[in-house]
Amino acid sequence: MSTSRSEPRTVEFGGSDGVTLVADEWNHDAPPADRPTVLMLHGGGQNRFSWKNTGQVLADHGLHVVALDSRGHGDSDRAPNANYTVDALCADTLAVLEQIGRPVALIGASMGGMTGMLVADAAGPQKVTNLVLVDVVPHYEKDGSARIRDFMASGMDGFETLDEAADAVAAYLPYRTRPRNPEGLKKNLRLRDGRWYWHWDPAFLTAPMDDPFVRVEKLDRAVMNLTIPILLIRGKLSDVVSPEGVSDFLRKVPRAEFVELSEAGHTAAGDDNDAFSDVVVQFVCR
Repeated sequence: MSTSRSEPRTVEFGGSDGVTLVADEWNHDAPPADRPTVLMLHGGGQNRFSWKNTGQVLADHGLHVVALDSRGHGDSDRAPNANYTVDALCADTLAVLEQIGRPVALIGASMGGMTGMLVADAAGPQKVTNLVLVDVVPHYEKDGSARIRDFMASGMDGFETLDEAADAVAAYLPYRTRPRNPEGLKKNLRLRDGRWYWHWDPAFLTAPMDDPFVRVEKLDRAVMNLTIPILLIRGKLSDVVSPEGVSDFLRKVPRAEFVELSEAGHTAAGDDNDAFSDVVVQFVCR
């Protein structure tokens, strides 16, 4: 492990459609020649700070790490015409890969994992060398997905206080220990006209979505094409990825490795970050 602690810097990438994407980057000066860059893609309604702890752990192992805000999330530009389809996210990520200019290990959670499947297939094994899928498979549970959208929609009108936002998070993630101080939520919220709003484009929820049947077929085809090492991580408490969904994935992608985190749900990286980071470091540094 590297002895000097690397601090992240904020950088910008050009996405597709003229969108500017913001990221945190660690170890930008001296990426190791024998290891890929790690590019981390968050889930819907999250942002690059979801990866803060894992990014730091990977950086402390000497890896070059980029945690990206997807279009419409965090500090990245909102999408023209509210185009938040998985194809648009894929085009953005392919553009970022070109700008990084070296082999990449992709880590994608939920929406970021769907993007990662398509990107790894489109870019090829010279550009994407490893893929980590965090609680996401092509055939996910519709009820769990609907619960995410309900949670996101519940904050559309903003919150009067940070405590009120923390209450909403605690109701959505009842198994996660609630922080004593809600100040950490400021990374995910912005204060406007006296109310706290989630830091993503509301049009992300209301924009036309791509056809889910076409998307599932596309994801299945992409992931079955891959020849690179793949790791699927499931949170045992997840209601988005079921054991049946995992079995279906492993049957179609028999080379993939699978790890289940017993203390985590759908938001696995935040639910049990130590266990999550250990698994990811072992896989990427192998």
